[in-house]
Amino acid sequence: MTDQWLTSLITATPQEGFELAITLSRRGVKYTQPDAEVLHALRHGYSNSSDALTAASQVVAINFQTVAAANNYWRQ
Repeated sequence: MTDQWLTSLITATPQEGFELAITLSRRGVKYTQPDAEVLHALRHGYSNSSDALTAASQVVAINFQTVAAANNYWRQ
């Protein structure tokens, strides 16, 4: 994957920041497992696992923490 899609962590609102955190998390999975067929085959297993869903939520939270810090926690 050579496309440049992330040009900044700066967002206008916390909501946009959270959406960016989700995008970062999803892109991380896509980079880790670039084979779409394998990725889709694995989806059933992790989508029905409370441990896997909790881990995915933790990754999103860590990415949101990073984006929030980059945005000075949206302080004016």
